[in-house]
Amino acid sequence: MRFLLDDEQREFARSLDAMLTAADTPAVVRAWAAGDRGPGRDLWARLAGAGVFALAVPQAYEGVGPLPVELAVAFTELGRHAVPGPVVETVAAAVLLADVGGPAAKEWLPRLASGAATATLLLEGHGPYALDADAVDAVFTVTGDELRLAPGPGMLSVSSDPARRLWRPRPGGELLASGARVAGAAERAAGWAAFATAAQALGTGETLLRTTVEYVKQRTQFGTAIGSFQAVKHRLADTLIGLEFARPLLYGAALALAGDAPDAGAQVAAAKVTAGEAGYAAARTALQLHGAVGYTQELDLSLWLRKARPLRDAWGTPGACRARVLAEGPAGSGDLAR
Repeated sequence: MRFLLDDEQREFARSLDAMLTAADTPAVVRAWAAGDRGPGRDLWARLAGAGVFALAVPQAYEGVGPLPVELAVAFTELGRHAVPGPVVETVAAAVLLADVGGPAAKEWLPRLASGAATATLLLEGHGPYALDADAVDAVFTVTGDELRLAPGPGMLSVSSDPARRLWRPRPGGELLASGARVAGAAERAAGWAAFATAAQALGTGETLLRTTVEYVKQRTQFGTAIGSFQAVKHRLADTLIGLEFARPLLYGAALALAGDAPDAGAQVAAAKVTAGEAGYAAARTALQLHGAVGYTQELDLSLWLRKARPLRDAWGTPGACRARVLAEGPAGSGDLAR
């Protein structure tokens, strides 16, 4: 498959990159981790104004989607800039509500598309936590075939990334819908969450690699930049190859979602495991080549380092994704199991 972004999609990526660069996202991430939601909410509003969340909302509910290719473009940029908050979960909640339909969709989808409301999501079978449940307007939960609006954030748990606050929502809450349609919609929403997380992981890995390349050109040993050492070049080349191998799988999954392909779930799983592992490998490379300075929280690099592992495991661990590829994917997909 040969896939190239068109001019409009590339310009969308450039505009998001410029906006997020100007927003000083490292400062936003640190504020979010400290419990100051103001800068993050302001950034959320700007992302909504750029149409990021409308990409997952159907036109019938004042969105422009679903447009998975554009979502891949957007979430790669969000990963590059370490944007905090439940952006993935908002997209997944939009997919869930659109599939379920009814009053809940009419009430929430236009608000999610415009940025007037924020949401997070907890789906049975996809982990016990709702990301940043204390910082959103709605916590949607699906248990069995029941969709509910949770009564509150619940109990906080510890994450390796301070900007990813994990909550166990309190049980119960308002019943929004029930039945087989809810269970099917939840499974589809989980697939879109895995897809968006794969894009985030790819973008995170790209920033880690770029930052590391810049660093090894400056750091010297024995009067020579360490970037000239053959072992360092090989490590960086391996990291680049891993990220570049993930990119076509991500866009292949986007096309599969756009066309409702029968193997879309397996393609998303392949993209998720490949991008997640590539992003995590980029983090390990960055940490090793930065040396002791890489461990310091004062260095902005730490904001991306601490995201790589959670993104690898969120919405589909490597093992779960490989199992799905092997079970549902085409012949020859066994390489992903290694």
